[in-house]
Amino acid sequence: MEQFIQDWGYIALFLYSFGGGFLALVIASAFSSSGDLNIFITIIVAAVANIVGSQFLFFMAKNNKNYAQNIMNNHKRKVALVQVLFRKYGSFVIIIQKYIYGVKTLVPLVMGLSDYNSFKFTVINSIASILWASIIGYGSYIAGSFLLEYADNFKYIGLVTVVVVLTILIISFRPKKRRSRKNDI
Repeated sequence: MEQFIQDWGYIALFLYSFGGGFLALVIASAFSSSGDLNIFITIIVAAVANIVGSQFLFFMAKNNKNYAQNIMNNHKRKVALVQVLFRKYGSFVIIIQKYIYGVKTLVPLVMGLSDYNSFKFTVINSIASILWASIIGYGSYIAGSFLLEYADNFKYIGLVTVVVVLTILIISFRPKKRRSRKNDI
């Protein structure tokens, strides 16, 4: 398993971070804390992939407006949120969008459809991606060493937690018995 992680970990991290996801960065950073991956390479790969992915979305929207509009038609409320955030925070929204689930892929599309300067977007997006990869990566690296140290204890607690949560969900969402109206009259 360790050899598989060492061989394919950075590729999986690149592909997942290209789409804006941070779960692969968290997992790769945790593996870095155990020595399976290098934390510096992990952060660099995630940052580069995130920069390239956001740039792809920005220029795709800039050069193919109809396709980008069709994508965003399914997310009208989120697009409205992005526009409100942009009016309120300006270019800073490019930095904070990396941490907001659900809008991080829409911000480059909205910016690409607008008349936002391409060079300015590239610079701010690069800074935001490097910050994102560094903060999430290093935080997960620190937490990963703690979690891996106590992993044997956590696996049983995790299993019990899953069983309890599933039991509560099944009980709370079971169909309720309906009384017939004939008995009420």
